[in-house]
Amino acid sequence: MALYARHAEKMTLEALTDTRVVVVNGARQVGKSTLAGLVTQGLQGAREFYLDDPAVLGAAEEDPVSFVRHDGLMLIDEIQRAPQLLLPIKHTVDQDPRPGRFLLTGSARLLSLRDLPDTLPGRTETIELWPLSQGEIEGTSDGFVDRIFARGADVEVPPSPYHKGDYVDRALRGGYPEAVRRDPGRRRNRFFDSYVTDLISRDVRQISDIERPAEMRRLLAVVAARMAGLLVVQSIAGDVGLSRMTLTRYLDLLELVFVVKRVPAWSSNLTRRAISTPKLIFTDSGLAGRLIGMSSERSRDISAPVGPLLENFAIGEVARQLTWAEEPVQLFHYRDRDMIEVDMVLENASGEVVGIEVKASETVRGDDFRGLRHLADRLGPRFRAGFVLYAGAQALPFGDRLRALPMSALWTLDG
Repeated sequence: MALYARHAEKMTLEALTDTRVVVVNGARQVGKSTLAGLVTQGLQGAREFYLDDPAVLGAAEEDPVSFVRHDGLMLIDEIQRAPQLLLPIKHTVDQDPRPGRFLLTGSARLLSLRDLPDTLPGRTETIELWPLSQGEIEGTSDGFVDRIFARGADVEVPPSPYHKGDYVDRALRGGYPEAVRRDPGRRRNRFFDSYVTDLISRDVRQISDIERPAEMRRLLAVVAARMAGLLVVQSIAGDVGLSRMTLTRYLDLLELVFVVKRVPAWSSNLTRRAISTPKLIFTDSGLAGRLIGMSSERSRDISAPVGPLLENFAIGEVARQLTWAEEPVQLFHYRDRDMIEVDMVLENASGEVVGIEVKASETVRGDDFRGLRHLADRLGPRFRAGFVLYAGAQALPFGDRLRALPMSALWTLDG
């Protein structure tokens, strides 16, 4: 079985050279165990423990202090299954603060779980592992974010061979390694269906009591139908038939297990009419596409919601790159009370801003830059560049600091 080279492998090895506890967090089936195993293979004296083995889990629960006692690197996979190990780990690394003591993986945001003890502040580095990026699948550089902040609108992008249908197929494939390896259609759909079942019956219920799992399944379908849209809690609650409080708890759980991600709203003193409602995306566009019944055939129907699917896909690719970009960059979206919007607003530590719009069409018009021009006018020199990512072939200039780029620039640009 072919393995995909992950950007996170280098990051994990680097973190182990100066950090006592390294945590690789991510959704189920994104390759955390595979990545951690590759890391430990090259380190002499490393030990591996996988808590999905009942015998190993039983030993960890019976005597957590003895379980974590080891001189070298210890890998503990799916640590959220035995949170009682965390305090002994804390004690161990406080007594012996050498770097590279523990490599932990988990399918939930461990340090956000309210029922865990005071865990490991100041002792850890967390690496977030998303589903495969397009660059990891194709073996390309995934340097879009670093390049646009370095070069602005002067980036050089060759003509793209892809058309709208190609991008739809990539979005529907998603990035779970098992789904990527399977043939499109029935076999890949079986993976996604099983994924949802396991997610609800194992991951979600492992960290919280879900009284009626059918409600969570229905919520997933409703949220998928609104992918890349504003998170209007009251409206979603009405569609699903849940109270606002229950819906909020369920959405928190889905974010905790890396199924959805909130993209916060961006505003500044120069844009006071901005609204504060976050946007919600699925971390994997393939799973979202399956939940709404999208297929390559259906996407050719003029009424098919291809626009939200490709927007979710593009935002997901950018969000992945932010986990390994050289420059720290934050991801937002923008919308104001006059319905002027920008799908992605990227801001670096210096306050420079890059705006990105996503269009599902193979042509681009001047009006597609309306939101980007709005930001450029208000931000002045802080506005680094604005891009419209579209399904066409050519990179095209559209005025000062504004360009249309083929969507494939997301994974073909060097950093």
